[in-house]
Amino acid sequence: MSIKASIQARIQERVEATTVAALLGLPEPVVRRLAGPPVVLDGQTLAPDVQLMLRLQTMARKAGIETLPIPDGRLATGEQSRIVGGRQPVGSVRDLQVAGMAARLYVPTDAPESGPLLVFFHGGGFFVGDLESHDPACRFLAEQSGVRVLAVDYRLAPEHPFPAAYDDALAAYRWVVDHAVDLGADPARLAVGGDSAGGNLSAGVAIEAARTGLPLAFQLLVYPATDNVRDTRSAELFAKGFFLTDEFMAIATSSYLGDLDPLDPRVSPLRADLPAGLAPALVVTAGFDPLRDEGEAYARALEEAGVPVELRRFPDQIHSFFNIVGVGRTSRAANLEIARRLRDALRP
Repeated sequence: MSIKASIQARIQERVEATTVAALLGLPEPVVRRLAGPPVVLDGQTLAPDVQLMLRLQTMARKAGIETLPIPDGRLATGEQSRIVGGRQPVGSVRDLQVAGMAARLYVPTDAPESGPLLVFFHGGGFFVGDLESHDPACRFLAEQSGVRVLAVDYRLAPEHPFPAAYDDALAAYRWVVDHAVDLGADPARLAVGGDSAGGNLSAGVAIEAARTGLPLAFQLLVYPATDNVRDTRSAELFAKGFFLTDEFMAIATSSYLGDLDPLDPRVSPLRADLPAGLAPALVVTAGFDPLRDEGEAYARALEEAGVPVELRRFPDQIHSFFNIVGVGRTSRAANLEIARRLRDALRP
C-alpha cells in the first residue's frame, strides 16, 4: 500500500470510528429504533447497541474477514478492533521480547511495585489477530482491573500450523514464571487468559501448568474455543449474522489443524483428562455466539473435576464483545465486570 493510500485508509477509519461511536452513544430509545425490531433467539434478546453495530456493518457492505485473503483479513481485523476499541488510557505500555516472541506489557495507573500479572493470548482463530488488534482491550482490562497484562504475539497459521501456537503459549508462560520479578509481578499471583483462540491456548497452558507444577493462580477464559467438533445448538443457531460465522471457523480449523486430529486435547481441551491442581477459572460466554455451548461445557467439566469455577454468560452479547470497549454501552459494561472479577480473583 502506498503512503497516500495508507493515509486515506487511516482517515476513513477515523471517520468510521467517529460515526459508530456517535450513533451507538445516542439515547437508548433512539438506538433501539435505529437497530430495528428486537432480535430474539434461544430465549435471549440481542443488545440494541450490538444489533445496531451489526446493522451498520451490513449497511457499509463491510466484507467479513472470512471472505478476504488471509493477509487482508489480518489488516481488516486490526481496523475493526480500532474502530470499536477506541483510545483507552493506561498507566504505561512497554514492548519487549518473551521467549523470542514480541510481547507488550500494560501497567495500570498507580500499580504497586509488585502485583498480579495476567499473561494474555489474543483471539482470531489462530490465523488473524496480533498485539495491535487487542491493544485497546488489553489497555482497558489492565487499567480497569489494576492487574498488569502481558500480551504475547504467538505465531499464526497457516504459516505456522498446530502445534505452533500451543507451543508458543507454553514457552511464553514458562518464561514469565522465570522472569516474574523483572516484570513487576508477584510470582504467587500469576494468571493466564485470552479470548476465543486465546482462551483455548490459556486453557491449554493451565492444564500443563497443573501437570508440571508451574505456579498459576487463575485462568480467565473469554468465550474459549474448547471443542473442534462443534456439534452444539449454539453453533447451529448463531452460525451466521452475529459476527463469528461457520465459514470463519472452517478457515480457522483448516489453517491451524489441516488434516490433524481435531480431538487432540491440546486443541480441544474439552477432550482432555483434567489434572488435579488446576487453577480457579472464570469462564465467560456470549449468548449470541457459536462458541457459547462448548465454553459452558468446559466450565462444567472444570467443575466436575473439582476446579473452583465461575461461569458468566452475557446473554445479549456476540462473539468479539471483548474488543468492544470504546463504543456503545452494553459491551463496555460487560468488560468492566470482567475486569472487576479479575481484580477480585487476584487480590492478595
